[in-house]
Amino acid sequence: METLEVSEISALYKKQKEEKLLGKWITLTDIMPLIEKHKDVFTISTIGASEKNKAIYSLQIGSGDKKILVWSQMHGNESTGTRAMFDLFNCFSYANDLFLKKILKECTLIFVPILNPDGAEKYTRVNANGIDLNRDAVNRVAKESKVLRSLLEKFKPSFCFNLHDQRTIFNVEGTKNTATISFLAPSEEESRSITPGRIETMNVIVGIDTLLQKIIPGHVGRYTDEFYPTATGDNFQKLGYNTVLIESGHYPNDYQREKTRVFTFYSILQGIYHIATSLSFKEYKPYFKIPNNDKVFLDVIHRFENKDDVGYLYEDQIINKNLVSNLVKVDDFNISDKIGHHEIVFESKKN
Repeated sequence: METLEVSEISALYKKQKEEKLLGKWITLTDIMPLIEKHKDVFTISTIGASEKNKAIYSLQIGSGDKKILVWSQMHGNESTGTRAMFDLFNCFSYANDLFLKKILKECTLIFVPILNPDGAEKYTRVNANGIDLNRDAVNRVAKESKVLRSLLEKFKPSFCFNLHDQRTIFNVEGTKNTATISFLAPSEEESRSITPGRIETMNVIVGIDTLLQKIIPGHVGRYTDEFYPTATGDNFQKLGYNTVLIESGHYPNDYQREKTRVFTFYSILQGIYHIATSLSFKEYKPYFKIPNNDKVFLDVIHRFENKDDVGYLYEDQIINKNLVSNLVKVDDFNISDKIGHHEIVFESKKN
């Protein structure tokens, strides 16, 4: 299975990283100037509007028969994929690497950087009407859900990439490693059958994992494939549009997810490259060798000798137009089996 050269894409990233897009709170205001700078290379379109009438944009590039649709910030407070997306835009606009030219020859790519601009503005998971777009694929109550489905049916992609962030609680099962990148080939129905479409989706994930194991070995997990009847990925997969879910998670001491941003960039780029260069998508069994996600982490744990340990998780909120992270106590009284990203052992326990 062909993968990109780590040294080559590492050098590419360092040169093309979009330095004007930093931090977890990314809004339409932040990306508008950056969209504008790519207008001579990408075809930029307004594909719809949010519930609060904010524009939803797409950027299209490439001329190949393999169609790939990528979207981010379906949940407004999950921006790592968006930042990685703009790093990738710089590569296509300003770099001349042969593998990038190969991608654009073989593929037509459409990117939607922020599907939920209202949620992005308020730094919330849901849209302006409190709807989780990732659970609105059937009824399509939200305007944003209608926009995505319309684009899907018009473009008819061979593959989709659904970009999300996952919480800091996740580890790679059986290890004390953070689940920095996690994948899912969504199920199409409750039995979780291995359908031809899921096989192709798994194959792309295997291609990405092959690269990531060279870079962050032991930090790649597999998300639960429980079937969610109203979820976007499950329904798109069921409709015949192969959908790769990428969950950008925590990396040690990386609460701004700038390191995870790099690994997300590698994941998207390798996934697209794999699709561009592969003649067959039949090899899938290594997908099941990717360990499952588990939940052993808390952000902070206070360890005591003579009373129960106390755990905390960070909770983000916008205060006075700034993103603030506060520690919130976990209700679970027994956290002896949990691991803290940071642990404070009080003196009596040290002895």
